[in-house]
Amino acid sequence: MVNLVAAQTPLLHGLMKMAGVQPHRVEIEPGTVMNFWVPNETVKKPQKGEKNKTPTLTKPNKPVIVLVHGFAAEGIVTWQFQVGALTKKYSVYIPDLLFFGSSITDKTDRSPTFQAETLVKGLKKFGIEKCIVVGFSYGGMVAFKMAELYPDLVQAMVISGSILAMTDSISEATLSELGFKSSSELLLPDSVKGLKTLLSVATYKKLWFPNRLHKDYLEVMFTNRKERAELLEGLVINNKDPTIPRFVQKIHLLWGENDQIFNLGLAQNMKGQLGETATFQGIQKAGHLVHLERPCVYNRCLKRFLTSLLENGVQK
Repeated sequence: MVNLVAAQTPLLHGLMKMAGVQPHRVEIEPGTVMNFWVPNETVKKPQKGEKNKTPTLTKPNKPVIVLVHGFAAEGIVTWQFQVGALTKKYSVYIPDLLFFGSSITDKTDRSPTFQAETLVKGLKKFGIEKCIVVGFSYGGMVAFKMAELYPDLVQAMVISGSILAMTDSISEATLSELGFKSSSELLLPDSVKGLKTLLSVATYKKLWFPNRLHKDYLEVMFTNRKERAELLEGLVINNKDPTIPRFVQKIHLLWGENDQIFNLGLAQNMKGQLGETATFQGIQKAGHLVHLERPCVYNRCLKRFLTSLLENGVQK
């Protein structure tokens, strides 16, 4: 029987290419490969008869935006409604983090720091020297690590539905409030019922899909379960460990006001921790998946912030 979600993949890929991006896999180091969706104009494919069959990569010629996905889907599935809105003015790069999409590693490190380091190595292979990072949920935690470790690379950030670090107290409180025993139970569902519950928690407006579509989504999007469970374990740190980095970048928190996973209280508390570099904006009638639930509003807010950065000299 045809998997309905897999059957839609060629269509989504075609739409993304029409929007201005195409996939390109890079070897970060032996044993580690990361897939990126990159601007069409940065990849020059070899002509017929050329001996070198490897595409030539060129540096981006517009301000660079890096879109970092969350835990339940790979890059272009997460950001499918943002790509077309950004590619006219920006060079857009969408990575698949390790163990998502076709990105893999034989290394045993599962920390957000390792994800950030690997992602930055990939970006540098594309000749990227400056970028603005947009991070959602798990991708937001990776984005924070990128900004902390590579302040010369990351000029600014937009963060949605994420926090600086997942302390054990935040993890326990969030899971208890939602009625789950572990992060894996919430974020790595293995049944149609579990996926329905996750979507119900992650969205403001309750959506209906047939059971078969849920089943097909589970088969396609929730691969590498062992490694992803280890990624979740690698997220949680002791309450005594966290220190708030002194970020030099402007950070815009763009939030669904009805986010049940990382609620407005956590967002406002984080804004206070980040200090004067941070701004906050809420979007009404949207949950954790704000960029998918209200993409037009989200895109307007995102583009307004990006424009303000460029007007103030970022990436010029």
